[in-house]
Amino acid sequence: MSYDLAADIQKLKAEKNAVILAHFYEDGEIQDIADHVGDSFFLAKMGQKSNADVILLAGVVFMAESVKILNPTKKVLVPDLEASCSLVKGAPYEEYKAWREKHPDGIAVTYINSSAEVKAISDVIVTSSNAEQIINAIPKDRPILFGPDANLGRYLARELKRDMILWPGSCEVHMLFSARRLHELIQKHPDAVVIAHPECDENVLQYATVIGSTSRLLDEVKNNPAKKFIVATETGIFHQMKKVRPEAEIIQAPSEDETCECNNCPYMKLNSLQKIKLALQTLKPEVTLSDALRKKAQVSLDRMMDITSNQPVTWPGRFVAPEL
Repeated sequence: MSYDLAADIQKLKAEKNAVILAHFYEDGEIQDIADHVGDSFFLAKMGQKSNADVILLAGVVFMAESVKILNPTKKVLVPDLEASCSLVKGAPYEEYKAWREKHPDGIAVTYINSSAEVKAISDVIVTSSNAEQIINAIPKDRPILFGPDANLGRYLARELKRDMILWPGSCEVHMLFSARRLHELIQKHPDAVVIAHPECDENVLQYATVIGSTSRLLDEVKNNPAKKFIVATETGIFHQMKKVRPEAEIIQAPSEDETCECNNCPYMKLNSLQKIKLALQTLKPEVTLSDALRKKAQVSLDRMMDITSNQPVTWPGRFVAPEL
């Protein structure tokens, strides 16, 4: 880490009354200057709880949009507006709306890795850490549409024994893990605990002892006395895993291509300390949403927050696409 940069960022943060939220998949030096580090659900909650005037989200844009939706009066910044997500790109609004309209009686459960526009035509948002609780709250007689990550949806459908209509999307990083090479790696390290994110293909998940969100995987490394872990998720989480268990051996699950760092999210890695400093100096790039879009998208996010806070919710009837 550049300590001058880190010191400059801390000074700017105080001047602007800003808070920095960083996702687990960011580089370690970014995690180390953040006020809060966590998964997307945790960061959304921290944004809501913050008294800061400015929230800088070191992650990808859909996360910052979610924070803005829940905190409309706050100025929400990102280091780089190009930090998108393959799941967001793979679920364009018009196509997602048409899919919804084919199943108007279904409850649309949408992964937080989605655009604000897609959230606005969804019934409830989920993250990998709260999806099971939320799906269990849906009446058994209502069909479920799940998107945009089909691997996560398939895993949840199997675990919860619920039929789901799945949107055919995937995370480009988690799809690159190789079941064949993972099997070979396990043979070399039979004492390792295999842990995986549910965005992985089911052929990879079959080898995992623990399947869960980034927070769940971090907890497993922290609390499991095993000395060796094979981890199938984005490599940024290794920074926190090594902090909580410095003596443990953390092994990256392999991709099919041995010549690239395929399991680094290219969008998360667009962010840097330099960009964070510049964003705090200029208060740009700012994430902005129209009031109409924000209010419509907030309905599905609020329903997520209510269910996870054990508050009663009502479910909408037949889907009619709103005007955005």
